[in-house]
Amino acid sequence: MKKIIYLFSSAVALVACESRTYEEISAPAPIPEKVTYAKDVKPLVDANCIVCHSPGGAASFQPWTSYTQVKTHIDNILDRIQRPVGDPQKMPQGGALSSSQINIFIKWKADGLVEN
Repeated sequence: MKKIIYLFSSAVALVACESRTYEEISAPAPIPEKVTYAKDVKPLVDANCIVCHSPGGAASFQPWTSYTQVKTHIDNILDRIQRPVGDPQKMPQGGALSSSQINIFIKWKADGLVEN
């Protein structure tokens, strides 16, 4: 019985020690054929940027609460979200968007920054 417990424990330990990240093992989210602000970009901004880029936030001097504001700052947004982890100017602060999320912003710009 001890051998079975030992073998089971060893197998669990080996599987648990796998070093791939969640993003590496999950399939990347498909990027829509046509990316729009309302459908694709705004949910990402609301979930990851509004905390700082709204009135009262740490970056309230550059609010991103509307389509026009995000459109105006898209080049800065793209620069900052693509910076390497550890860069003090990387956004969002204290985190990172997935490559699929970054690609939504890139494709939105390439598609012409469509609102709806």
